[in-house]
Amino acid sequence: MRDIEHSIGFLFAKCYQRAWAIMREEIEPYELTPPQFGILSFLWQQDGLTQVELSEKAQIDRSTVGGLIDRLERNGLLERRQHPQDRRSYKIYLTEQGKEMECTLSASAERATARFTAGLNSDECRELKRMLEILRGERRVYESPSC
Repeated sequence: MRDIEHSIGFLFAKCYQRAWAIMREEIEPYELTPPQFGILSFLWQQDGLTQVELSEKAQIDRSTVGGLIDRLERNGLLERRQHPQDRRSYKIYLTEQGKEMECTLSASAERATARFTAGLNSDECRELKRMLEILRGERRVYESPSC
């Protein structure tokens, strides 16, 4: 009989849930979710990405990214601007309010990571990250299985 509680899939799922909960708790005062934080983070690295580019970077399907952008736009943290070369497309830019939140939210993310990895030393954290990058495999948008 399979020991589900110690299987890799179960452990990954529970770690993900714990990491999500810790991050959510850290950014809850700013009325953001972890995926919204991710979108902001990509824009802090490179402002003016398209929805397709954000989808690829975040490895989230385009319609989900569209909903995240809608909510962040309603909250005044980013705005859509017409793409200068493609009338059918928009570039996504941080507003001043979105830019101003970078330091505060980045500190929240660092606290969340520290809480999540509190049981690991720095060498173990580096090794965990290395292994996770291997297991993640190639970077692409993950689609639902067809079966």
